[in-house]
Amino acid sequence: MSSQPGPQIPGLTELPTEMMVEKPDNFKHAPLPSEPAAQHRIVESADLFRGANEIMIRHEGVTYRLKITRQGKLILNK
Repeated sequence: MSSQPGPQIPGLTELPTEMMVEKPDNFKHAPLPSEPAAQHRIVESADLFRGANEIMIRHEGVTYRLKITRQGKLILNK
């Protein structure tokens, strides 16, 4: 480690002026929404499966398979 002050980047002799910031950023956060987000619709899996352990779902012309595993988890496959 060098005892001389200065840049630590090889080949860089001086920092560009735009990198020398002496004031805080004036970054503004996005405004908070004035209305709460809409509630998501909840569908019971029993209503979807109706006693079966596997169903087919068509989305934008593609068919997907949704099934209940032996452990009771859901798996979606294309």
